[in-house]
Amino acid sequence: MKIIKRLTSLPGYSLNVIRRTPSLVFAMAVLSLGGFIGASTVLVRGFRMVENSITVTGASTESFESDIAKWSVQVRARGETQIDSFNKHKESMKKTINFLKANGIEDGIKQEVYLGPATIKEYETKHPKTNEIIRTEWITYQSIEIQSNDVYRIQKTHSKITELLGDGVLVRPSSPEFTYSKLADKRVDMLAKAAKDARIRAEAIALQAGSEVGGLKKVNTGVFQITVPNSTRVSSWGSYDTTTIKKDITAVMGVTFAVK
Repeated sequence: MKIIKRLTSLPGYSLNVIRRTPSLVFAMAVLSLGGFIGASTVLVRGFRMVENSITVTGASTESFESDIAKWSVQVRARGETQIDSFNKHKESMKKTINFLKANGIEDGIKQEVYLGPATIKEYETKHPKTNEIIRTEWITYQSIEIQSNDVYRIQKTHSKITELLGDGVLVRPSSPEFTYSKLADKRVDMLAKAAKDARIRAEAIALQAGSEVGGLKKVNTGVFQITVPNSTRVSSWGSYDTTTIKKDITAVMGVTFAVK
């Protein structure tokens, strides 16, 4: 009885809008606001935005393994003279290359090893008060760039390369970057699954209101989140974690369906 009294007290234009409102839209508005008067106000103000449709978010998540690893190792050597520094560097490079080969990392079908140019720089240490040069040191450094499809071998070698320090070699290894070469194909498949998930959600909502989901009206493709396994971290711009071999990829999209 209270609802009927409130209905009769509504302005004429509000009643006309309510009569024209599809049952699904009206039911969802009432349930979401928990009261008839509030729902009628929203329907009057936002009726044109609804237009017999429903918008839901679909998502799809899968796990996969990286198939490309990129890794760099910088080798350094110090010397009192330019020649001394370079000679020590040659010996350090030899030990580093032998170490990598012993761990199965060298030029081949599955991987590339590239030596960057060697650079020699002079560094001077001055007295803080007199500004007099008290020491001159030459440093030679060179980077080894590695790209490999044997991602687990790279991960294992990275974990023990500091063993070279015990052999007198100054190394500065970067953290390996693990990526996936077939990501473009994976994205297409993930979007298809996210769209399917969106329809399932829309049909579940429509069923509760006694309506049916019609054809597709609009699709808003969201961003991809590529994260470490079981991560809850997301970014509005998307993310691509390269620190682990195993990853999770999540595709999200907003889909608008017609409602019958």
